[in-house]
Amino acid sequence: MSNQYLQNLDKAWKQHLAPRETNAPTVVSTFAGCGGSSLGYSMAGFKELLAVEWDDHAVKTFEANFPEVPVFHGDICHFSVENALMAANIKPGELDVFDGSPPCQGFSMAGRRIIDERAIDDERNQLFRQYVRLIDGFKPKVIVMENVPGMIRGEFRRIQGEILDELRAIGYNVSCRLLSAQLLGVPQKRQRLIFIGVRKDLGIMPSHPAPNSAPINCSQAFQNLAPDNSKTLTGQGLYLWQRTNPGEGFDKVHPKGHWFNATKISPRKPAPTMTKLCSPAAIGLFHWEAPRILNIAEAKRISSFPDGYKFEGKFNDQWARMGNCVPPLMIKAVADHIRKEILEKI
Repeated sequence: MSNQYLQNLDKAWKQHLAPRETNAPTVVSTFAGCGGSSLGYSMAGFKELLAVEWDDHAVKTFEANFPEVPVFHGDICHFSVENALMAANIKPGELDVFDGSPPCQGFSMAGRRIIDERAIDDERNQLFRQYVRLIDGFKPKVIVMENVPGMIRGEFRRIQGEILDELRAIGYNVSCRLLSAQLLGVPQKRQRLIFIGVRKDLGIMPSHPAPNSAPINCSQAFQNLAPDNSKTLTGQGLYLWQRTNPGEGFDKVHPKGHWFNATKISPRKPAPTMTKLCSPAAIGLFHWEAPRILNIAEAKRISSFPDGYKFEGKFNDQWARMGNCVPPLMIKAVADHIRKEILEKI
């Protein structure tokens, strides 16, 4: 049976593995994680000149898949503009795209019931200033920043306004829009806030990609994977799984509303947002046919990582890497749009 999602994923993977064109657009990725965004740009034909990441497990995964890309493995606060330009072997103004996804836990609504001043002042919410500092040094043609929808809710809108002000102050026209991964070829209901900026002297206004796909369900995403009838749920978890309908959270049947971080996915719908939180016996996304958490092969499929992408570390490490990153096919759609609608018009 034909499966358009798997065909698209295979085609994108082959584009990633293909040699770069001599005139390939260039990208630098900060807060690179396991390489989800980097893979999206590579699938769109970009050449990555430098990645910045501090997490050990994330760097191991990144280097296993991008051995040719230089990596600054450390705190971005200690990475000078001069050293960054030298590592990328580029001069100010030459880079096509500067990408970054500053840690967003301080903005996340997952598990949070009260928004207070401590959350707004969370130091993780200030790392975008390091992103701005490096942009000001690189002076790329285009900038891309990804973050969670929580940034545009309630008091957190103040931080969104600060980000827009700072990016405009260093010479960029910036547009910010909430995009849905399930409308960009990813079988997951993940939303990301995408900032796209274009250097003002280039005379082109920023824009975002339009939806390019109907929602893809989990049954389509898992086609051709090896059967897995293992069991990770026992006791109360198994009891709740048995009484939870596909597509609903375990909290629907728990008398006190607990277990809101556990969901039985539906074969007929895209997966819910995959977060970094994971416990095979209590937290995460669980299969509709067997009382178990999704395995890594399935997690890769709903995150739009090709089967050939390598993940290092233990199960929880691999799950967290995918839960933290932007789905590759989502970034590929952004990168394709930037290449066609901005870079090729300069």
